[in-house]
Amino acid sequence: MRYWHLDPLIDQAALGVTELLTNVHRHAEPDKTCTVEIELLLERLMVSVHDHDPRLPVVHDAEPFETCGRGLAMVAAVSESWGVQPQGDDGKVVWFTLSAPSPAAPLPTYPGYGSTGADPFADAPSAVGAHAPARSAVAG
Repeated sequence: MRYWHLDPLIDQAALGVTELLTNVHRHAEPDKTCTVEIELLLERLMVSVHDHDPRLPVVHDAEPFETCGRGLAMVAAVSESWGVQPQGDDGKVVWFTLSAPSPAAPLPTYPGYGSTGADPFADAPSAVGAHAPARSAVAG
C-alpha cells in the first residue's frame, strides 16, 4: 500500500484483512487455505479474501459481553462497501473497499522488455527507498 502512497488506509485495511482471515481460521471447511488480494481500482482500494468454503458468512448482532461475532460488522464499519461473491464449489470471496485519497500516486514507468538502450534500467527507481509492487499472498 505504501507503493501506491496509501499510508492513511493501512490501519483500516489491516483491520479488515485480520477480521476476514480470522473468519477463515475459525469457520472455513474443508481447509484453511485462502488467498488475499489487494488491488487499486480507480480511486478505490479493493481487498478480497478467497477461501474454499462455499458457506456464506452471516452478520449478526453480538451481545454486549460476547467476545466474538463482530468481525463482519467491523469490516462494514471501517469500509466504504463490502460483500460476498459465491464461487460455487470453489468457495467464496469476501471483499471490502476503501476510498483512496486523491490523487493516488501514478505507477512508475519501467523500460519495455528487450530494451536496446545503453542502460535499460536508467528510468527505474533505485533500490534505496523504492517500494516493491504489491502482490497477492497465500496463507495456509
